[in-house]
Amino acid sequence: MQSGYVDLFVDLVGTDPLINGLVGGVIIATMNLFGASLVLVWRDPSERALDTALGFAAGVMLAAAFTSLIIPGIEEYSGGNPIPTLVGVALGALFLDQADGLVPHAHYLLTGSRRSDAANPSQDLSVDESKLTGVILFILAITLHNIPEGLAVGVGFGAAAGDPLQIGSALSLMLAIGIQNIPEGLAVSVAAINAGLDRRLYAVFSGIRSGVVEIPLAVLGAVAVVTVEPLLPYAMGFAAGAMLFVISDEIIPETHQRGYERIATLGLMAGVIVMLYLDISLAA
Repeated sequence: MQSGYVDLFVDLVGTDPLINGLVGGVIIATMNLFGASLVLVWRDPSERALDTALGFAAGVMLAAAFTSLIIPGIEEYSGGNPIPTLVGVALGALFLDQADGLVPHAHYLLTGSRRSDAANPSQDLSVDESKLTGVILFILAITLHNIPEGLAVGVGFGAAAGDPLQIGSALSLMLAIGIQNIPEGLAVSVAAINAGLDRRLYAVFSGIRSGVVEIPLAVLGAVAVVTVEPLLPYAMGFAAGAMLFVISDEIIPETHQRGYERIATLGLMAGVIVMLYLDISLAA
C-alpha cells in the first residue's frame, strides 16, 4: 500500500526535499481552506459536532507528534540519544508558552472570554469593540498556532532527504496535519462568524491566511534540516513540542467547555487510530 502512494507522489513532484516541503505546505493549506469553506454549505454546525471534530484533530496531532517526530527524532536521527529531541520538545513548548503571553488566545478575541493564565490585552481589543484591531490580533494568534504544523511538514520532508523509503513517513505526517486542518479551519470560521465577521469573506480569508503561514514554514523547515543536518532532531522535537502544547493548552480545553467531553474524547481516540493507521500504511 505504501509504495503506491509514495511512487505516485515521487512521480508527480520528484524527491527534492525543498520541493516536497513546498508541495506539502500547499496541500495542508488547501485542506485548511477546504475546512474553512465548509461553513458556506454547513451553515450552522452544532457545538457537539465541532467538539467532536476538534477532538479528532487533537488525536491526529497527538499521535503524529510521537510517531512522525519524537520517535524518529530519537531512534533514527540521534542514534538513540533522546536528549536532542527532548530538548527540542521543551523549546517548542516554551516558545508557544511565551508567545501566548504576547498574543491573546484566539478564543478570547472571538468570544470575549479570557482565561486567567492567557495574555492580558487591553479591554478595547475585542472584535466587537474594535473590529480592525481584533482581526489583526486574531491573525497573529492563529498564525502562532499554525507555526508547528507547517514546520512539522517541512521537517518531515527535510528528514526524508529525497529518500523514497523515508518519504512515506513524511507523507503520513503531511496527511495527518492536512486532515486535522479541516475541522480546525471549520471551527475557526464558525467562531469568527459568531463574533460578527462575514461568513463568505472570512471563509476565504481563513484559507488565505493558512496558506500564507504554513507554506513558507514548510519550506523553511525543509531548508533548515537539509542545510544544517545536526539540527534535525532538535527541529523534530521543537515541532512536536509546539504541537503538544497547542493540543493541551488550546484544543482539549476548548472541547471540554460545553458539556460534550465524552464525544470529544471519542473523537480524539478516533484521530489517534486514523493517524496510527496512516503511519503504518504509508511509512512501513
